[in-house]
Amino acid sequence: MAAAPETKTVHSPALTYFSMLSLLSLCPPFVILLSANATLSCLLKYSMLLGLGWYTMVHADGSVAQTWNYLKQHGLQGFIDIWPRPTAIAWKIIFVYGAFEAALQLLLPGKRVEGPISPTGNRPVYKANGMAAYFVTLVTYISLWWFEIFNPSVVYDHLGEIYSALIFGSLIFCVFLYIKGHVAPSSTDSGSSGNLIIDFYWGMELYPRIGKNFDIKVFTNCRFGMMSWAVLAVTYCIKQYELNGKVSDSMLVNTTLMLVYVTKFFWWEAGYWNTMDIAHDRAGFYICWGCLVWVPSVYTSPGMYLVNHPVNLGMQ
Repeated sequence: MAAAPETKTVHSPALTYFSMLSLLSLCPPFVILLSANATLSCLLKYSMLLGLGWYTMVHADGSVAQTWNYLKQHGLQGFIDIWPRPTAIAWKIIFVYGAFEAALQLLLPGKRVEGPISPTGNRPVYKANGMAAYFVTLVTYISLWWFEIFNPSVVYDHLGEIYSALIFGSLIFCVFLYIKGHVAPSSTDSGSSGNLIIDFYWGMELYPRIGKNFDIKVFTNCRFGMMSWAVLAVTYCIKQYELNGKVSDSMLVNTTLMLVYVTKFFWWEAGYWNTMDIAHDRAGFYICWGCLVWVPSVYTSPGMYLVNHPVNLGMQ
């Protein structure tokens, strides 16, 4: 086994473990119950602030107080009752989307890009085809709707089930990453801290891959997480149009701003591979579960709310 992650922590071990266990246990229900806008979600990820999310957005008119009152009245059973169960259609949507993005990541042409040299002297090599994958994804998705092959409204209608499936499926995926880091690391930039909690939360490998070319963090962070942000933004637009026969100007502003941000990300994706997310953070719950679940559920929540609560901004 190669060099292990640094085990010295900024805070005391007790506070560190408490923080990790809190995020491991509380983030999943927050995805279903509570989210926020992009700024608050970053704060919540570290300090457990509350916001607005799937149940609140879709079933409680965006009211945190309404959700809180419901839980106060019904307790644990109420929480169990509103938790959506993963369904076959939810798993199918996730699988098809994930397989499509994985295929684009592997098959689309792209420039060869080298990442920074790792602490053990490795230099990862990537294929920069993110912008092409982004273009193909959006054109394909909108074309499927335009030609009535697939209705994106189905995604919105099963959103709770999809998030629930992602929560559990991504936890299993993180277990896979933990086991892989122990038995089949992809490079010498891997190792155990000797603590199961830290290894699962922080990750075992810096650059995990399946085979030689399929980079797991590029898939989880970029092609699944960031791509889903754009796909869901478009989904909310289409759902509102089908409900009301038009798209509100507030939804158009929200979707435009999100697509501008995500477009910039994929335009700059090769630069992202030099950032702390890729070059420093290992592949564990902290980053992989976050990108697979937190990004599509929390970062898209403003559009989720606007579907049933259009705001007419007007020209003033």
